[in-house]
Amino acid sequence: MGWLETSQKENTLTIIFYLLVVVFVLAISIIFIPAFRGFISGTFMIISGVILVILGSILIGLTLVQKVEGKLKKLLVLTGASATGFFVFAILHNIFYALEQITSHIAILSYLMKAFEVIFFLIAIFACPIGFLIGVIGTIVMFNKKRKILPKDTSDKL
Repeated sequence: MGWLETSQKENTLTIIFYLLVVVFVLAISIIFIPAFRGFISGTFMIISGVILVILGSILIGLTLVQKVEGKLKKLLVLTGASATGFFVFAILHNIFYALEQITSHIAILSYLMKAFEVIFFLIAIFACPIGFLIGVIGTIVMFNKKRKILPKDTSDKL
């Protein structure tokens, strides 16, 4: 594989990574900054969730296909899985809430559904955002280290 092909693949991975970060920041901004809620409807939250799942899955796929190695691989997979997991676990939380309401007349089943609802809620609200932040910060640090290692003038390699 030539240098140019490697560079283009790395650029694609980097673009997907930063797109994922932008969508995540937009989604979080809508949740925590009331001024943004007036401009954007609730439909955007669903659309941004779907985009997070798609971009997270693409990021994981590209990381594995391009055979990224070491800490960078772990950080990219963590970032993609956390972004994807946030939306998936939020959906599972809602599903188990509905199941808990449906099974409210069966005590054991109702408690089991409630337990799953709480577990998925905690994963979506705490574990996924923390994992995402760790993955993003670590990946940015690794990208910067890699950029500093590359030679300044690469025109002789073309």
